[in-house]
Amino acid sequence: MNVTREEPGRGRASLSVIIPTLDEARSIGATLDAVAAVRGVVEVIVADGGSRDGTLEILRARGVRVVECGRGRGLQMHAGAAAARGRALWFLHADTLAPPDAAERIAAALADAEVAGGNFRIRFDGERKAARFLTWLYPRLRRLGLCYGDSGIFVRRDAYERVGGFNHFPIFEDLDLVRRLRRAGRVVHLPATVVTSSRRFEGRSFALTFARWSALQALYWLGVHPRRLARLYEKK
Repeated sequence: MNVTREEPGRGRASLSVIIPTLDEARSIGATLDAVAAVRGVVEVIVADGGSRDGTLEILRARGVRVVECGRGRGLQMHAGAAAARGRALWFLHADTLAPPDAAERIAAALADAEVAGGNFRIRFDGERKAARFLTWLYPRLRRLGLCYGDSGIFVRRDAYERVGGFNHFPIFEDLDLVRRLRRAGRVVHLPATVVTSSRRFEGRSFALTFARWSALQALYWLGVHPRRLARLYEKK
């Protein structure tokens, strides 16, 4: 995989795609294949938090640029952003598939100087009730101003730097960033769709998992620190 594609006469990549990984050998190949099909100038950086399942071997075999750092999505994505060269940053989860016109749509959105960033429509894969329910639910949550990392958050680099980037939170780092990003400009929603995995809801009670996640979010908005919430989240 050619991880940085630059047109003749062009220097800096217009868009850097930053993917955090931790033991993503099952998913990362398909995600990278989808990113490789994105039209335009795209730099790809994977920020790995200590994978031991063969993820790093897959990345190296593909020639992907890897930033190795500590574990935690907030920390990893910030490390990837620090290494990126793009004028815009797109944070994509390792089990999420990008549409081919993603870079064009991001560029069009950021052509408006008032736009600081945004996200995509999301569809959860599979035919299980959980996947269908979450695909239905996310647009409703968006109306409440909630914007999650699995929907492919993108941001203008200068806006990202101005608000301080991702905090090193192990959970809800996405909500935290978007909350601060809205102070720097508009956060828009694009009509294109990213497809993400519903794997974390497989093999377990969806009702219980969803209830726990909802409770953690309520605690977050009540002011409980994400690091404390992460300890509760890990007690499965």
